[in-house]
Amino acid sequence: MIQRIEYLNQLISGREKQIIKVVTGVRRCGKSTLFTLYIDFLKSAGVSEEQIVSINLEDVEHEKLLNYKALYDYVKERLCEDRYTYVFIDEVQNCKSFEKAVNSLFIKPNVDVYITGSNAYMLSGELATLLSGRYITIDMLPLSFKEYCESSCSAGKTIPENFNDYLRFGSFPYIAMIERRDTVVRPYLEGIYSTILLKDVAKREGITDVSLLENIIKFVAASVGSPISSKKISDTINSSGRKISVNTVEHYLRALTDSYIFYKVERYDIKGKQHLKTLGKYYLVDSGIRNLLLSTSSSDLGHMIENVVYLELLRRGSKVNIGKLYEKEVDFIASDMNGRTYYQVSASVLDESTLNRELEPLRKIADNYPKILLTLDDIGVGRNFAGIRHLNLLDWLQKAES
Repeated sequence: MIQRIEYLNQLISGREKQIIKVVTGVRRCGKSTLFTLYIDFLKSAGVSEEQIVSINLEDVEHEKLLNYKALYDYVKERLCEDRYTYVFIDEVQNCKSFEKAVNSLFIKPNVDVYITGSNAYMLSGELATLLSGRYITIDMLPLSFKEYCESSCSAGKTIPENFNDYLRFGSFPYIAMIERRDTVVRPYLEGIYSTILLKDVAKREGITDVSLLENIIKFVAASVGSPISSKKISDTINSSGRKISVNTVEHYLRALTDSYIFYKVERYDIKGKQHLKTLGKYYLVDSGIRNLLLSTSSSDLGHMIENVVYLELLRRGSKVNIGKLYEKEVDFIASDMNGRTYYQVSASVLDESTLNRELEPLRKIADNYPKILLTLDDIGVGRNFAGIRHLNLLDWLQKAES
């Protein structure tokens, strides 16, 4: 079992605090395993079995608990009177009106509540209204490259070999623990994709034309790293003989981001200091799913590693935007409590003209925040171009900080 240390520490830091811990993320990214790891930690700290109530609402064993009142009654009967009870509810969105049960448990003394969900809608409705200011979210992603390299199946391979596998097969935790061959990995990814497509998107949103939904998914997956709009998607599909409105495309895109299969990134005007609502970019939660959907080639490497960098910046707690400066683009602006860092990402800049093209947007930025160029080039400890740091991507991915 891969230790998800960063996420585990977030749960530990919230232990017995009067706040609900909500773990969100795409299916099979490791949310249930995280609960298992945390429960093991609690037991090692002296918590008894009777103090732990763990429910997975994907399990048919708990089918009777898909009613909020039944869920509440089941947990209430198992609460310890004189000690803390730790309540874990996995895939809570499967229970209709679950927020009523969660709220009622939350307000009881000595009850520490943890829930997971695979759809962002769970935090946009009544739960958010009922529990405003009383919950925190832990946004979970599949394995980082550093975690991937620490898995047992990575032993004996070089860092570049592991990175090639990471890009090809993806970063879901289970894949890091099995033999990495197409005949083994592909069925697993197909299962994840089908579940997200049919259960988390089509069924929940009442979408009957699944083939049209898949057309949009493949269009967006192929456009990773490129600015796109709902109108562009609509026009492209309409030109192929299918009919879809801009409003419907926007509805489908919201459903896809709600299911955590895609992440939308808005542009930020660096000079004008304002967010722009048009021509954002989308990134996919896992490169293995992208390869499942598309026939990729080596010429696509730049977009694939850009996707990897975006997800890594999220893991490190940054709010990420695309930078616009006059007619130039900065790949990422990563912001946190300490300020911001600008990033350019390229497969290689050994060619002088490519190097100058990548450095130009960073050179035009007038402020003094850090500026970093990430590439796959073998550059040793890195280079510096008048304050712009040039780092090797694989080295950067294996460090905890930028």
